Amino acid sequence: MAVKIRLARHGRKKAPFYRLVVADSKSPRDGRFIEMIGHYNPLTDPAEIRVDEERALYWLQVGAQASDTARMILKKSGVWDRFVEGKRK
Repeated sequence: MAVKIRLARHGRKKAPFYRLVVADSKSPRDGRFIEMIGHYNPLTDPAEIRVDEERALYWLQVGAQASDTARMILKKSGVWDRFVEGKRK
């Protein structure tokens, strides 16, 4: 089973709110997921980003692949840098 970290869209029309989820790569975008590890609200100024760092690092270490957008959110929150540092050691 290929596991991905990606965004799931929620909210109403023209007011998106995204959850950062760990899901099977074959499941639909807003469908079934394994675990919710954070959320992202692009409408606030500045954009609100909350990530459970421990769980995100765990999933990255066991082989979950982050989508491009999820990777950018993880970089902004500092989780991606901690993950890369851990791989170098």
